[in-house]
Amino acid sequence: MKIEAVFFDVGETLVDETREYGTWADWLGVPRHTFSAVFGAVIAGGGDYREAFQRFRPGFDLTEERERRARAGLAEGFGEENLYPDVRPCLAELREMGMRVGVAGNQTARAEDILRSLDLPVDVIGTSDGWGVEKPGAAFFERVVAESGCLPSAVLYVGDRLDNDIRPAQRAGLETALVRRGPWGYILNDPLASERCLFHLDSLTDLPELVRKHNA
Repeated sequence: MKIEAVFFDVGETLVDETREYGTWADWLGVPRHTFSAVFGAVIAGGGDYREAFQRFRPGFDLTEERERRARAGLAEGFGEENLYPDVRPCLAELREMGMRVGVAGNQTARAEDILRSLDLPVDVIGTSDGWGVEKPGAAFFERVVAESGCLPSAVLYVGDRLDNDIRPAQRAGLETALVRRGPWGYILNDPLASERCLFHLDSLTDLPELVRKHNA
């Protein structure tokens, strides 16, 4: 089936999170390279990334700490400078091709406000906070399909995580594209899910042409 809509994950798909996790290391009072190493080890062990915070501070409550950072004037955030350089050209070209383009990821309400302020060339912006459902739950991808206005098989979901993006999207009947960047893109391994991907990407630059050829 032809691709009619393309939806993108946020972290490490559209947004380079290097600065964000660096500021968390600073907040915890640990060297950034140490935090990165532990973060990668948690992912490689199949754990939830939030476990990395527990290694340094047992009982760490991410939601509470986000609020504390905000009160201290050090709120989590990202901006235009944190978008990967291939993002805007890719989104714009897909829309010019007549695709319905969306952004949908596990993000906070604050992150959703930031995404909207960036004025990205997209038709839909959805987050787990805003939708009240989160990946890898089936309800999240059902919402993606509803927002697309297409059959699931006409929707392409693009993400960096085999566990949270690709595998559950495939279970929901969507086509998938894996972009290899960020820690999850290099560390996680799921041959079956990977083989079922329609596209494998090192950047988003080639995606519009790949979709164009697929639809032809």
